[in-house]
Amino acid sequence: MAMTTLAVHAQASKWDAPVSESAMVRLIRGLIESGTLTKDVGEALLAQAQTEAMAAQHAQRQAASATGASANALQPAAGDVRVPYIPQTVRDEIRNDIKGEVMAQAKAEGWAAPNETPEWTQRIRFEGDLRVRSESRFFSEGNSNEIVGYAAINEGNGYDVNTNSTAGFPPLLNTRQNRKNQLRARARIGLAVDISDATKAGVRLASGSDDSPVSTTQTLGGGLGKKNVWLDQAWLSHKPYDWLTITGGRFANPFVSTDLLFSSDLNLDGIALQYQKPLPSNRDVELFGTVGIVPLEYSSDNFPSRSLDKASSEVKWLLGVQAGASWKVDERNRLRGALAYYDFRNVNGRLSSPCALYAGAEACSTDWARPAFMQKGNTLMMLRDIMLNPNDPANTAQPQYFGLASKFQLLDLNMRWDAKVAGAYGLRLDANFVRNLAYDKDAMFRRARGGIINNYAANAPLVPTQADFQSGGNAYMLQATLGKPSPAARGDWNILAGYKRIEPDAMPDGYNDSSFHLGGTNARGYYIGGSYAIDKNTWFTGRWMSTKEVYGAPYQIDMLQLEFNARF
Repeated sequence: MAMTTLAVHAQASKWDAPVSESAMVRLIRGLIESGTLTKDVGEALLAQAQTEAMAAQHAQRQAASATGASANALQPAAGDVRVPYIPQTVRDEIRNDIKGEVMAQAKAEGWAAPNETPEWTQRIRFEGDLRVRSESRFFSEGNSNEIVGYAAINEGNGYDVNTNSTAGFPPLLNTRQNRKNQLRARARIGLAVDISDATKAGVRLASGSDDSPVSTTQTLGGGLGKKNVWLDQAWLSHKPYDWLTITGGRFANPFVSTDLLFSSDLNLDGIALQYQKPLPSNRDVELFGTVGIVPLEYSSDNFPSRSLDKASSEVKWLLGVQAGASWKVDERNRLRGALAYYDFRNVNGRLSSPCALYAGAEACSTDWARPAFMQKGNTLMMLRDIMLNPNDPANTAQPQYFGLASKFQLLDLNMRWDAKVAGAYGLRLDANFVRNLAYDKDAMFRRARGGIINNYAANAPLVPTQADFQSGGNAYMLQATLGKPSPAARGDWNILAGYKRIEPDAMPDGYNDSSFHLGGTNARGYYIGGSYAIDKNTWFTGRWMSTKEVYGAPYQIDMLQLEFNARF
């Protein structure tokens, strides 16, 4: 607007400065009255115009003083009337300049354009996805029908292992009856906010049949009852430097991993520090790293609730550290590799101190050691050292809980190669190897004091020995994907094939993919699938999995999943 004021002075007489100010004011008022300017914007422009006019008048007086002219000579004599002349072209120019500047400011700040939103709303983003799935599960007729559901036992009041009790069978998994065409759905919607250039926050809600950490899929039906919605994410992040991000709360898995170890639906609680920076000497090579501190479970403050003496505080942790690099070899090839170490602390089971449940004790000292969430496959041990009633030892109730017999300190090697083949087709090869460095068969039996209760050979006697025990601490996955790994545009497609082998104690069984062998460890098998996008961010997916046990009783599962997906 300063240029507009100078244009007026250039075409008006030397008497016009004060009058031009009034003309400018009248012009702005006219634009306000016509609706071209809002009142608050117009008032701001009036103040600016008056300030510029005063500055111009002051400059004119200084110029007159420099030439020796009297400042009063610049003022009209008493009774004189000065009528300035401002050509129409100048008036049009002033109006267009003001309108252009104001509208540009309005568009940039989002406060006056009728079709624009306020600036603060531009810092908020909504995103989400929907999935409808038909799932069929096919079980072999040769499967054992004695696969115990230990997770259900741990969620209840324990299972009485006294052979003289009338407790009946423990909870058993379905292993022989097919389940066809189960309709399931997943819905997730999230809100992300750019609080500033360095600070961000996010909240996401998700569906789910329960509070499982590894699945947000909701089984439909249930008498057409309403479905649950869970808090899936709630996080706050800050970037003190371009290469460092600090995140706290409940957030997406920050580690580079596959669903061999961590389900794609898994979110972590706690704090994560992420490093990411290209090499100064070679911008095609980027280094990255992550440190995570994750509280898996806190013991209850009031445990045992009906006892004067409370148990000490016991916290289960996941401490993770990862380092890796990605390399753009050329326009057709990219490599990525990552090495991680995960220390699951305080998650293994512990035998309790002698526990007199028959005398009215509410709980035993290590009941807290049973996992908060488990799928199946890990080697388990009995947690309670239950004292027998001396008056009736044969019929003393012995309700047991079960904990993890192994410790878990995982070495995770993850590799990926992206390439272009046969012209422009994408090819992705993934490999993942996990080794439980803490796996020790002898230490597990010493810890359990003979109370190991699963992962014995299929033909083991009724009272198995340590020689009948079968387990292992390794897991690996190989997968090839041809096409677009994540379909986005109409016509995008991919096909994939892979193989997994997960020994019983290669990892905690509670956190990996819940579809492969219906989740957990002690599983091996192949899977194939493909996707095709029928519209923008809308695609169909089909997947077939065929799995069986690594050790122990026969347990074969085939699964077909057909999905309709969309994201926004």
